[in-house]
Amino acid sequence: MRHIGLIAGAAAAALVATGAITYAVAEDSGGARYVAKTPTAGSADAGFARDMAVHHQQAVEMSFIVRDRTTDNQVRRLAYDIAQTQANQRGMLLGWLDLWELPKVSADPPMTWMGMGDMPAGEDGALMPGMATNSEMRKLGELGGRQAEVFYLQLMTDHHKGGVHMAEGCVARCTVGVEKRLARGMVASQRSEMRLMADMLKERGAAPRS
Repeated sequence: MRHIGLIAGAAAAALVATGAITYAVAEDSGGARYVAKTPTAGSADAGFARDMAVHHQQAVEMSFIVRDRTTDNQVRRLAYDIAQTQANQRGMLLGWLDLWELPKVSADPPMTWMGMGDMPAGEDGALMPGMATNSEMRKLGELGGRQAEVFYLQLMTDHHKGGVHMAEGCVARCTVGVEKRLARGMVASQRSEMRLMADMLKERGAAPRS
């Protein structure tokens, strides 16, 4: 997993400075410069950054697994794009937490910032909606060829559905403009990828799980 950490770390280093400039110095409609208020540890901004960083990490892991389990160029290209995009976004989210001097973990249950902290604990390591279980991750690593492709596309479709739900929650609740824009971009891109994955599953005689 060293290469995943390097990708996320490099993204964080490269983007923290940009995020700091965008976040700390802004212009209002009259052109005046001001410093935005830093989010608190219990805010939606911080909660989304923490939870989505965890959510994205699993997507990156799944994508690297399937790239080693198939020779299909279409699936490998999609997996590479998802891994790169979500690793970069994860770096941004963790970079903002560093910028705000907030912890990257919380004692609160996942999704508390969305008012879902009292939902039942995820089974078998699935911490948030859409996340694969530990058993599913092991199964993905054991399959090969067409079976691996179909299972990855099904898992990633579920993963994106959960991610879109969280991103929409940030759009509604977050207060930092650059983070809301990132969340809107996640909604658009992941919905587009879900449509692509539905077509790819159909080509393989399969369908999304739900």
